[in-house]
Amino acid sequence: MTERTSGRDGWRRRLYLPAYTTVEAARFAQTKPNTVAYWYYGTGKRTGPALGGKRRYAPLSYLQLVEVAFAASFRQRGVPLQRIRKARDYVAKVFRAEFPFAQYEFKTEGLHVLMDAASVEPDFRDLIVADEAGQMAWERIVLERFEQFDYEEELAVRWHPRGRGVPILIDPRISFGAPVIEGTGIPTWVLKGRFEAGETPEEIESDFGVTARDLRYALEFERVGLAA
Repeated sequence: MTERTSGRDGWRRRLYLPAYTTVEAARFAQTKPNTVAYWYYGTGKRTGPALGGKRRYAPLSYLQLVEVAFAASFRQRGVPLQRIRKARDYVAKVFRAEFPFAQYEFKTEGLHVLMDAASVEPDFRDLIVADEAGQMAWERIVLERFEQFDYEEELAVRWHPRGRGVPILIDPRISFGAPVIEGTGIPTWVLKGRFEAGETPEEIESDFGVTARDLRYALEFERVGLAA
């Protein structure tokens, strides 16, 4: 194995390392911790978990975090959990992927794959159409989420969890995957800690070389508000 190959494999391994609690994943995806837990562990008599591959009580990997983000988008638009599970299982088989929602193919081919499936399996229609009139819903459901990710080597490897207009980034190659201020590598939790320890915004901005705007977004992401 060459040094270059070894380095590449090491980079990809970071995507699979357990790094995020259920509480963190829920906050990043703007849903609730018990909701995320149910997606992994909740089962009915005829259905299994909507998402798979997570051991109970184990942290989530980055790729699992990506799937939580997409599941949150579907659920926020009212897609039934059973439909999400069936869609995930189907595209995982088609793409031969362990984490199909994190695949670049899901962005480029997901709609076509599910449209083909819907022709023989009506359950998939909930992921494609918004109402009984047949209005296309795919872009409205997931386009905003797709736009939050940068893809490399066919995987979603960088996440802008509040959109590209907000300088918050999650990249498993930076600060062990903690949310950071984009372009600085400074984790948002560090700035939160300094602020809660009593330092003024001006002191924090000076120490870390961040702008007032960056600090405000970082604290908002950490659910800490600056006084008006």
